[in-house]
Amino acid sequence: MLKKILFGIALMTATGAFGAQQIKLAVLIPEGTTWGNSLKKLSKEIETATNNEVSFKIYYGGVSGDEPDVVRKIRIGQLHGGVFTGKVLGDLFGDVRAMEIPFTFYDNKAKASATLAKLTPQFNQGFKKKGFINLGFYEIGHVYVVSTKKISNLEELKGVKMWSWEGDQLVEAMLESLGLVSVPLAIPDVLSSLSTGIINAAYAPPLAILALQWHTKIKYLVDFPTANSIGALLVSDKIWSKIKPEHQQKILVLSKTFVDDANIKNAIENDVARSQLKKSGVEFISFPKADYIKAAAARDIVIEKVKDKYISSNVIQMLNKEAK
Repeated sequence: MLKKILFGIALMTATGAFGAQQIKLAVLIPEGTTWGNSLKKLSKEIETATNNEVSFKIYYGGVSGDEPDVVRKIRIGQLHGGVFTGKVLGDLFGDVRAMEIPFTFYDNKAKASATLAKLTPQFNQGFKKKGFINLGFYEIGHVYVVSTKKISNLEELKGVKMWSWEGDQLVEAMLESLGLVSVPLAIPDVLSSLSTGIINAAYAPPLAILALQWHTKIKYLVDFPTANSIGALLVSDKIWSKIKPEHQQKILVLSKTFVDDANIKNAIENDVARSQLKKSGVEFISFPKADYIKAAAARDIVIEKVKDKYISSNVIQMLNKEAK
């Protein structure tokens, strides 16, 4: 009889450890966009697959603040996750920024995707140690420099006042290696700063350039990809540990499917955005082939600046092996 009672108590305790969970996600992504719609559909699929035991509550369009604000709110339990990009991903786990080391893939999206897939298990382990579960990497797209003044080659970049995210060590290293003047600004200030001349240039994938309205203030796009930008859908390990293991597996499978689909659509939309930029009057400038050699040298300088200070030598070696 005593064994039955003890077994019953153990069973109730185990069952009580996993209750219905609402995962609160905050994203900069506007509702109604490809990513926004994908997250909404993913949430519905997860509810169905888990018998309504797990659901997402999504705060769109930056209403919960920018990415660092979201991380702070996750730390104190107000939120449980979000979609994060370059700098903030690096703040959480520096090695992931290896994927954004400049002049690694140029416009070779297939190689960038394959390399990210190969390194994902290691990146996920790093996020886990920092208290986060990665539900999937977003491939945001090729990053291009846009400017108010004509830049015909790498040499002409020297002295250009370029926007940068404050504290982004990788971007700072790149700007230094190319001789640009770094002007740290919040993203909402970039548009007005292009107008007033506080900065001459900025950088982003085509879709973001359109969404942020930068194309209304710039005249040129340097058709020479500097990097491949990524993002990740992360949730706190604290909320994740409260979800039944069988539901965790379902969520991981569904998330991969939806993120992969969003990446395919995002690549198409970036191509469309390039066409729209041209139609709006933005002039596309091609750099001479000789600049690819100069870019490789600049990349080496960047790596020396960040190696073992921000990104581990081990991951850089793995990146270089896969990116050949």
